[in-house]
Amino acid sequence: MSTHDTGTGTGTAGGADAGAREPGVLDLGLPEPVADPTLPARVRIHEVGPRDGLQNESALVPVEVKAEFITRLAAAGLDTVEATSFVHPKWVPQLADAEELMPRLAGLTDRHPGLRLPVLVPNERGLDRALAHHVSDVAVFASATETFARRNLNRSADEAMEMFRPVVERAGEAGVPVRGYLSMCFGDPWEGRVPVQQVVGHGVRLLEMGCAELSLGDTIGVATPGQVTALLNGFTEAGVPVGKLAVHFHDTYGQALANTLAALRAGVTVVDASAGGLGGCPYAKSATGNLATEDLVWMLHGLGIETGVDLPALVATSGWLADRIGRPSQSRAVRALLGQQS
Repeated sequence: MSTHDTGTGTGTAGGADAGAREPGVLDLGLPEPVADPTLPARVRIHEVGPRDGLQNESALVPVEVKAEFITRLAAAGLDTVEATSFVHPKWVPQLADAEELMPRLAGLTDRHPGLRLPVLVPNERGLDRALAHHVSDVAVFASATETFARRNLNRSADEAMEMFRPVVERAGEAGVPVRGYLSMCFGDPWEGRVPVQQVVGHGVRLLEMGCAELSLGDTIGVATPGQVTALLNGFTEAGVPVGKLAVHFHDTYGQALANTLAALRAGVTVVDASAGGLGGCPYAKSATGNLATEDLVWMLHGLGIETGVDLPALVATSGWLADRIGRPSQSRAVRALLGQQS
């Protein structure tokens, strides 16, 4: 049996049943779905593993592995898979192959109707490169704090906003939706606490310039549920519909799922996650892995929330990638489900 077949386990009960194969937890109907009527009926997972996850790998990942990874994620039912970034290779060498990757994904959206493959663009030059590949969506990446803006974008937070304005306008003219990422929403490794109104102010600017969706990032993983609720309330009080917001949590201190549940209770229906818990941030060393998509799916399915994701196929995909990048998955769900096969 394949190491990455997650359907059944291999434990024994002893005695006459020694050698008998234990059923896997998924075969037993676990996790048991117990719906909560106060939560959304469906959540869209914005998969960031191929971009936000692989950009932090120390060794270069071959482009054919990236293309196969994205193909497998789409086959597992993820309908939004962030493919790459059209950033200068000097800044993120892992994503220097964007021009080579995108043609390898041609036809994937035909095989999976409704699939979107957004890409990150840092400026107008990046947008030009992305539009040349007829991308479905683009994203820009802003900062809620001054120090991180200067370290990540090499300019002030206000200057970065003005750099993004023509990108958002031109993308809109081309009929390409723009997502706005806002980093350091819950804490900054140099500045510490970040006031709610400071985050809301930057987020509103991104939405007002034309971003269709705003992803609120806990870049260094310091958020806790009460803080998540307070920030989302701040946006609501500023007149921002919760349907415009997504959340992006890192699991540095083990809070990502609790923070996600707080966001769901506030009405958020779009959650960013990374297959296998891949990721971090090359510009903030205290930023560890993203919320693992498999751990998120386990929780959502246990809450009776639809995702459209085939969990066994997703776990197998993360196991496949772990073999190719030479290190184990950081996802607890992946480790548990694959461990049943050993």
